Amino acid sequence: MMVLKIDESKLLTDMYSDEYFPNHLVDKLKSILLTACKEIESQKPKKLEELYTITCQATELINDLQGEFEESDSEIETVARDDIVSSFEYIATMYGFTNADLEELVATRDW
Repeated sequence: MMVLKIDESKLLTDMYSDEYFPNHLVDKLKSILLTACKEIESQKPKKLEELYTITCQATELINDLQGEFEESDSEIETVARDDIVSSFEYIATMYGFTNADLEELVATRDW
């Protein structure tokens, strides 16, 4: 099992602390973020564009979860959006991309 460079407990903290978001769905979101981390660690992107490719692929998977949130009387709304973007920012920073553009990290979002 790969040990990641990031502290998983710092991901999606606001969503986990808000009962509006079902934990099993936040877990799915977290799994997508952790998979992105594994991709970053295996591909070792050197340029921001390479990082954005990985984060946008993850964002598209998050897009696909919207229906599941709605089925659970929840949605990816302001708190969730902010928490997801903050988690991507944390990931980018931990992998040395301190100048990553937050909008570019999630450019493919539809939430």
